[in-house]
Amino acid sequence: LACLPTEVLAANDYIAVLESEEDVRSVVPDHMRLRQLDLRGVVVTAPGNEVDFVSRFFAPKYGIPEDPVTGSAHCELAPYWSARLGKRTLSACQLSKRGGEVHCELKGDRVVLSGRAVTFMEAEITIGT
Repeated sequence: LACLPTEVLAANDYIAVLESEEDVRSVVPDHMRLRQLDLRGVVVTAPGNEVDFVSRFFAPKYGIPEDPVTGSAHCELAPYWSARLGKRTLSACQLSKRGGEVHCELKGDRVVLSGRAVTFMEAEITIGT
């Protein structure tokens, strides 16, 4: 990272908390080094200028240089930002090239996500008896 994180946490991914939205935007990942990490990927996050928090997600080890919008990462980030901001309902934006806004709500031990989505594929699986 071009700037040092204020915190680094580990869940399913490493979470690097940065100072600002601008810091998150300016991250240029070293995909070769990220492939060597023992967890799935790296989420960089910071307080947002117009939303509660922003993020980007990188998992080159799994063929994902940068994911456009990552629901599972928001499930990791929402409890962190909820505790930090004292809110159970949060607005977030993933700052990938395509980008996307995600609404996060903590309900008990679950995180409920909502936002706009596009159907990429539909399929039906038949399991033989």
